[in-house]
Amino acid sequence: MTEFEKTQWSGTKTADWFLKEADMRVVDRERLIKTLISFYKHFLWAKNQNRVLDLGCGDGLITHELLKADDSISATLVDGSDHMLLKAKKRLDEAGFKKTNFIKVSFQELLYADQKDIDLQDFDLVFSSLAIHHLTMGEKRSLFEYIYSNLRDGGWFVNIDVLLSPTDNLEGWYLDLWRQWMVDRQTALNLKGDCEFTVGKFMEQNHHKTLSTLADQLNAFTDIGFKDVDCYYKFGVFAMYGGRK
Repeated sequence: MTEFEKTQWSGTKTADWFLKEADMRVVDRERLIKTLISFYKHFLWAKNQNRVLDLGCGDGLITHELLKADDSISATLVDGSDHMLLKAKKRLDEAGFKKTNFIKVSFQELLYADQKDIDLQDFDLVFSSLAIHHLTMGEKRSLFEYIYSNLRDGGWFVNIDVLLSPTDNLEGWYLDLWRQWMVDRQTALNLKGDCEFTVGKFMEQNHHKTLSTLADQLNAFTDIGFKDVDCYYKFGVFAMYGGRK
């Protein structure tokens, strides 16, 4: 059994709960996806037939949106969960996208296991959404190095994720912002939900202890050799950031 398979995310209950309520609980989810599409169009649009890697793909929503913008993309989707990969494959198959490849492998397996049979090389864009924060900072850095080595020259890595706030004072405010955002979304979508449950899950020791600050991750990008390193969007504990090889 892998480390990922020991977590709640390897099963169906937590995964399905997240997918059902993501639009209500992930701050500016739609805007984050639109920002990534804008990023792709600005930096990669001119080059046809880009190779894209989605790390921790979930149900394939973001890759789906990218393929709607540019159906010449060849997309590889990676996740540690068979359940999520099946959902992603169904979504993309039903949309008629054929240039897709699905690989079941966890981040830890990519970093520590012998994965000679997995072709994760020469990508123009690697992105991840709300997955890498589960790794320790040391593991994050190793994964960033792995991604850098598998990007083509000029290729980009973009991560959408939750962060450790630099101070407790700021985190208190950021969590209040998040609570209010969820309340507003519940009103707009006519939904019911427990905001404190979501914040509580974020603050659980086993979850919170693996979070890393934005500064630590951007510094790691720069040390590894990424260029154009920056935070491209931020709202409280949610951010989109990355760099170019």
